[in-house]
Amino acid sequence: MSRRTGGPARAAQYLALLGYLVFLAFPFLWLVSTAFKPARELGSLHPTWIPENPTLDNFRTAFDEQPLLQAAANSLLAAVCAALLAVLVATPMAYVMARHRSRLSTAATGWVVVSQAFPIVLMIIPLFLILKNLHLINTLWGLIMVYVVWALPFALWMLVGYVRAVPVELEEAASVDGAGRLRTLVSVTAPLLAPGIVATALFAFITAWNELFFALVLLKTPEKQTLPVVLTHFIGAEGAADLGPLAAAAFLATLPSLVIFAIIQRRITGGMMAGAVKS
Repeated sequence: MSRRTGGPARAAQYLALLGYLVFLAFPFLWLVSTAFKPARELGSLHPTWIPENPTLDNFRTAFDEQPLLQAAANSLLAAVCAALLAVLVATPMAYVMARHRSRLSTAATGWVVVSQAFPIVLMIIPLFLILKNLHLINTLWGLIMVYVVWALPFALWMLVGYVRAVPVELEEAASVDGAGRLRTLVSVTAPLLAPGIVATALFAFITAWNELFFALVLLKTPEKQTLPVVLTHFIGAEGAADLGPLAAAAFLATLPSLVIFAIIQRRITGGMMAGAVKS
């Protein structure tokens, strides 16, 4: 009886998973299709999935109209620095909060979760005033500081869970064998935390790479603007979008995140399996 009911149930699960994948992939596939369509097809009343006459004119126009390479370099610098700094700050904090449980650490964890519910609009004014006093308005380093503050709560919450998943008995065994506190952290705990650190850094990178609001408010000079801000320049004053070049530029903007995730996800899985074997 269970085998008979198991077949349809599993088929329904696969069907639901397929529908979810189609739902996620549809915007990206339509973006790619739009990026390669000529202007005549973009204005067609009967759009098609596959461009009938694919062209690279949209990409040429996008690079001619806007400084995409400079903006991409600014976004890359801001995202990489924000990810590294967020991980460097969050990792030791997460270890202390996970290993030394108290009312203070519980309250801190709760505050981290609650802080994610604050709207960005409530934060931008005090952040703007602080950066103005530090003379960091219209600078990438000021934007990086904001990205670190914005990513730190969730990064800390993620790493606390990874630290708690590492058995304390491993550290105790290393201590019994004569390893000092620092050596235990470096040789035992850090390798098991590597998948969590990589996943957290990836989250912080993607968050900073795709962020628009802070960059739009804090960066005024065109040569310092990030890629999401430059993408808004393809939309006219009356809301009319230059659809072809916008799709081409947006397609190029999504590639780094996809490539980085494709490269790192195998290492994350491999690190998790290695950690399971060690534990």
